Amino acid sequence: MVYEKESGLEYHIKTNRDMIGEYVILPGDPKRCEKIAAYLEDARLVADNREFVTYTGLLNGVKVSVTSTGIGGPSAAIALEELVHCGAHTFIRVGTCGGIQTEIMGGDIVIATGAVRMEGTSKEYAPIEYPAVANLDIVNALCDSAKSMKLNYHTGVVQSKDSFYGQHSPQSKPVGYELANKWDAWKRLGCLASEMESAALFIVGASLQVRVGACYLVVGNQERKAAGLHNPEAHDTDLAVKLAVEAMKKLIKN
Repeated sequence: MVYEKESGLEYHIKTNRDMIGEYVILPGDPKRCEKIAAYLEDARLVADNREFVTYTGLLNGVKVSVTSTGIGGPSAAIALEELVHCGAHTFIRVGTCGGIQTEIMGGDIVIATGAVRMEGTSKEYAPIEYPAVANLDIVNALCDSAKSMKLNYHTGVVQSKDSFYGQHSPQSKPVGYELANKWDAWKRLGCLASEMESAALFIVGASLQVRVGACYLVVGNQERKAAGLHNPEAHDTDLAVKLAVEAMKKLIKN
């Protein structure tokens, strides 16, 4: 492949098949990788390039990796493609989101069953008519784990976007009229939360025939704030990380 250097390492994530497990947890923030890797046995840093940091260790005796994707669909797609080149086939995205429905509180967990494709990356993989859907095995593993952990969790469709500030200050954008109208549509359709990677990962995963799922910590809910409701904020992703780890254990066992 033209973008693989003579070293045999993937061009962006700087790994090869010997360095990556078949199961991978995908945070966005590189700084979260070490924290997640602490749940693995004998984990070690195997690569660090740009926004892509990778640790690999063992989970229940099986090799598992943790690779950061950075923010948004383009870099997440790069990470997923190159990890698949390295032999990985099962992925759980773990990160943060903002609640949309008013019953969703900061500190809750959202397990995505599908994603609104309001981003650009997935359009370069599949026609817009094709849905961005999470792998059912992973959704079930996440739900079963969330129940056993007694977490306050929600399952459903999330909205994937490309512009963080387009969500939070649409009125400041020249196309604010369109952003506001579509946001209202997502609310009325029951979208649970907004984030920036799920649609791209689900579509790229479908194109590569690998399993992808996602769980998110709800940081806060701008709709609750706008309605004058109590709006607690949460920033510690440890619960979402533990959920992803427990779900990965189930997937490995099964």
